[in-house]
Amino acid sequence: MSLILTENGVLNHKEEWKKAGYDLPEFDRKAVIKNTREKPMWVHFGAGNIFRAFQANIMQELLNDGSMDSGLIAVDGFDSEIIEKMYKPHDCMGILVTLKSDGMVDKTVIGSIVEALAADRENVDDMARLIEIFESDSLQMVSFTITEKGYSLVDGKGELLSAVKADMGNKPDMSVSYIGKVTSLLYARFLAGAKPVAMVSMDNCSHNGDKLYNAVHEFAVAWEKAGHAETGFTAYIEDKNKVSFPWTMIDKITPRPDPKVVSILESDGICGLEPVITSRNTYVAPFVNAEECQYLVIENQFPNGRPPLDKKGVIFTDRDTVDKVEKMKVCTCLNPLHTTLAVFGCLLGYKLISSEMDNPVLKKLVEIIGYEEGMPVVVNPGVVEPKSFIDEVLTKRIPNPFMPDTPQRIATDTSQKLGIRFGETIKAYQRSENLDVKSLKRIPLVFAGWLRYLMGIDDTGESFELSPDPLLETVCPYVSEIKLGDTDIHDKVAPILSDEKLFGINLYEAGLGELTEQYFIEMLADKGAVAATLFKYI
Repeated sequence: MSLILTENGVLNHKEEWKKAGYDLPEFDRKAVIKNTREKPMWVHFGAGNIFRAFQANIMQELLNDGSMDSGLIAVDGFDSEIIEKMYKPHDCMGILVTLKSDGMVDKTVIGSIVEALAADRENVDDMARLIEIFESDSLQMVSFTITEKGYSLVDGKGELLSAVKADMGNKPDMSVSYIGKVTSLLYARFLAGAKPVAMVSMDNCSHNGDKLYNAVHEFAVAWEKAGHAETGFTAYIEDKNKVSFPWTMIDKITPRPDPKVVSILESDGICGLEPVITSRNTYVAPFVNAEECQYLVIENQFPNGRPPLDKKGVIFTDRDTVDKVEKMKVCTCLNPLHTTLAVFGCLLGYKLISSEMDNPVLKKLVEIIGYEEGMPVVVNPGVVEPKSFIDEVLTKRIPNPFMPDTPQRIATDTSQKLGIRFGETIKAYQRSENLDVKSLKRIPLVFAGWLRYLMGIDDTGESFELSPDPLLETVCPYVSEIKLGDTDIHDKVAPILSDEKLFGINLYEAGLGELTEQYFIEMLADKGAVAATLFKYI
């Protein structure tokens, strides 16, 4: 028989799903839906793959063992079609396919998401329900995976986005920008009695809690100053005993749904697996595929209590420790290695990150950047051991041939990542009494590779499409007239390499600008020069 991914399609045919090898929800879903309706505890903004593969799976495990009796509420404030076209037709149920490095596959039907809402002013019913949720005494946590740029209120030129500017001049209940809508919901909670809640960014960016706080706070100040919010709202946002903005470190790779996984599910008799591409070009499917490794470290600041996520491997600790874990991962043990492979993968024509690890030069490059250039400035956070973490990254996670992750996806928003993923290491070298920043020879190779990437010409001389990035219109014009064989490039690239907003430091002042230029010139020599330059220096 055909298996249908809906509540009745799963709960009325449990044996068939189990025979096909699927782990199922083990809790009374109807009771959980009722409890969530009456006493919502956890709302999540950003209904994408990482949420469905990670947070929703943790919640399912808590529901399965009776540690929780209230489920997850998924909200999307950017692309409401995800809710309407993917969540609601499947009764908020989904399939998690865990792709293991040994070739085994785990399949789980996720039923812990019991309500899905669109944070869209045109959807009056959903917005009314969100207000009801935010007014509830029971609400403990509002979490986010909306990407780093989701917290930005300005464009690439540093000017307020038009929607943000308009929202700040209007009443909270008229807001249409993402953070404007979130802050308006917090205002509803304030008006309902200044009730406590934790606002928890779980996005993969440095000091994510501060990014969320700064954006929300700016709205609160603007509204109160303009008389659109009652006096005391800003103080409410500033009071950690009322509204907290914990720092977190999250790590789990959840690539775009892969056709090979579709084949596995179809062979199990599951129907209705067609993906949806929304008008905002979001690609979603009824399933997510993800690696098995995952980490979530959270600053333990929850003024209204919290779900017992620590029962399922989440680490709660202090802010300083979260910062150390985040820097370990983002600045050394994973993210810089991913960005390195993304940039050169695009230039060298790779379609899978894992395939790049079969290239001995690229493999050696990320090993040197991780173990030799980055590790000397890593501080052991105590809760996760850096050497073990990077060993797992380089021997199991990145080389996993079953993970359909692409250089093109990882290359998205590279301009927003360079300062953290490499700039922090450079600054740590500058502060050190025992390390010489000029000993960094491979990190500048990545910077040169990024300049070469911005040309949109691969190592065979063919053009390729750059991945989305908010600063492409700003940085690409500097390299637009550079051609293969050019050597006089200083005046063209100096504005990029000296930009502290990009790299966290001025590369010339750090003593790395000229070396980056040298590498870039060598990569411009001719077709094949990128590979030749890497071979020469690795």
